[in-house]
Amino acid sequence: MTGLNVDGPETATDWVIFAHGAGAGKDHEFMADMAARMAKHCKVVRFNFPYMEKREQDGKKRPPDRAPKLLAHFESMIEHVDDVRPAGSRLWLAGKSMGGRMASHLTDHASVSGVICFGFPFHPPGKPEKYKGEHLASVERPLLIVQGARDTFGREEDINNYALSPSIEVVIAPDGDHSLKPRKASGHTEVGNRQFAVDSAFRFIEQQGGQV
Repeated sequence: MTGLNVDGPETATDWVIFAHGAGAGKDHEFMADMAARMAKHCKVVRFNFPYMEKREQDGKKRPPDRAPKLLAHFESMIEHVDDVRPAGSRLWLAGKSMGGRMASHLTDHASVSGVICFGFPFHPPGKPEKYKGEHLASVERPLLIVQGARDTFGREEDINNYALSPSIEVVIAPDGDHSLKPRKASGHTEVGNRQFAVDSAFRFIEQQGGQV
């Protein structure tokens, strides 16, 4: 399959398919940096959803495809990675914002060991009534959400009131926004929060029996 970015050691026993958010593709600085950090221990595969691939080809901005098309493409990526990853390796799904939300709908896939979401879009900013996390109450596989404390798509205080499955772990990036970025006055740094998120992901994988 063409158009993929693959990073990480050939000896990795844990593979991660890393999906982008709604507004920027696989080569966005956040995606590339987080993939590089995860690739210290895991094999990381980045891809573009079809609408983003078209955008990169013609330069025209377009909204994301509907969820069924996004999920079908994500599943095709799982099939592709299943064909190339070594026997005995484990597969994880990860995503930024929308990519993480799509990944969270694939926790029951037979190949998937668990899911990692960086900045889950529980609702559009300022519209908490448009909640998009109903399915999270019934997730059975391990799922990690790394959320910025002041993420306008779901703040820390909001998440405490959501009905989440016992298999879901939420960790909070201090003073982070939707991209985990803190304010300078907080004393925290964007680099620090990104590494915190990746370290949390590594710990999560280890807890589920991965060899990070």
